[in-house]
Amino acid sequence: MSQAVARTLVFFTSAAVLVIEILAVRLLAPYLGVSLGVFTGVIGVILAGISVGAWLGGRAADRTDPTRLIGPMLIAGGLTAMLSPLIVDLIGPSLSNDAVSIVIIATAGFFAPAAILSTIPPLVVKIRLSSLEETGAVVGSYSAVGTAGAILGTFLTGFFLVAAFPTRPVVTVVGGLLVGAGLILWSTRSRGWALTASILVVGVGAALLLNPGPCQVETTYHCAIVEPDLDPPTGRTLVLDRLHNSYVDIADPTYLRFRYIELMADIIANGAPEGPIGIVSIGGGGMTLPGYIEATRPGSTNTVLEIDGGVVEIARTELALNDRIDVLVDDARISLRSVPDGSAHIIIGDAFSGASVPWHLTTIEYVGDIKRVLTDSGIYAMNVIDFGTLQFVRATAATLVAEFDHVVVFAPPGYFEGGTGGNYVFAASSQPIDVAGIESAIAARGGSEIGIDGTRLHDFIGDAMILRDDFAPVDQMLGSR
Repeated sequence: MSQAVARTLVFFTSAAVLVIEILAVRLLAPYLGVSLGVFTGVIGVILAGISVGAWLGGRAADRTDPTRLIGPMLIAGGLTAMLSPLIVDLIGPSLSNDAVSIVIIATAGFFAPAAILSTIPPLVVKIRLSSLEETGAVVGSYSAVGTAGAILGTFLTGFFLVAAFPTRPVVTVVGGLLVGAGLILWSTRSRGWALTASILVVGVGAALLLNPGPCQVETTYHCAIVEPDLDPPTGRTLVLDRLHNSYVDIADPTYLRFRYIELMADIIANGAPEGPIGIVSIGGGGMTLPGYIEATRPGSTNTVLEIDGGVVEIARTELALNDRIDVLVDDARISLRSVPDGSAHIIIGDAFSGASVPWHLTTIEYVGDIKRVLTDSGIYAMNVIDFGTLQFVRATAATLVAEFDHVVVFAPPGYFEGGTGGNYVFAASSQPIDVAGIESAIAARGGSEIGIDGTRLHDFIGDAMILRDDFAPVDQMLGSR
């Protein structure tokens, strides 16, 4: 084996492992969401696969002719990579998103390709090592080549492939290239086995084509589905990663089905001046509230900060997003900087990654920027979800209280006792908030939520921490028991 071929193999297989690692998070998202726990589980499993594969590859290289193993390992690595989406689809719906389930499904789907492909570098090193006197140079050079391949795989996937192509075709192409390389190397030694491998590849490829996965549309960040309603027939539910993100009636944008959206509309009605207002929505989803504002307060300055351009496109093509609504496609922490000081009467915080608010959109530094954009009497209305001991919702309250003079949290009465939970909607302002007026609006539409502030809110917060940029363990808090 020439040095050029050897280095190409190590470079390509190392790149493939990192491509699989990044795409694994995308494949798991429809079933587990996107969280720090999912990233942790995937990274840990891939590292375990790399470790086991390198160890076994080194042992195999010392016990048999490594030139006979490289072709089969490439084929096996490619096939297991191609099978990973099918494995995830098979067991994903039956698992929850706890740490054990994350590790189980990540191991089932991605340990094998990572381990098998990681046998290639030690096999190649054994082939290229002609003298013990050059051990350091050979091992070091191939380690550097493998690392360079891993870097390219990371950059290529994160900066280009994820945004340009759906996940499953990328996995299929990477797996097919690995199998193709293995067939080229193996066919010179065993044409019969090479033919068998080719048949397996065709079968796996056909299975992938017949099972396109759970996503109607795969955006940059989400597995998205738009579900039509029967009553009313113009109703649409936007599902992102198995969670009902938004409900929109494309014929009547004033119809608000979700309880927390109705509550935010009550806050707007009782906290903003009459007529056109300046409103900024952080997190767009189905653009329910922006559409509601456009219909009920024409002439408003209506800006949405949404990180996922694919979700915006779905809102435009399937959810009747009004062209007059200004959408900035970027991370809200960044795009908020371009919103003028004192320009918003209302800011809506409704950005989610799975069931969790992205941690960097919860900190006191971020809340300070929110306050900058609000008018002197403006209100920040923020939706959060929490269960169990309510560590996250308490910390959110503590953070808002540290920045705003007046904070109220609205939820059904039982939600404040712990052990249960769901959506909590905060209203924070530098000026007094009309809690009685908001509660009257809630009662008028048959809602059950109450607002707590002052001493009762202080008691609810207890010793909860203030979330800061250098320490905001939101994923660990969420739903803690």
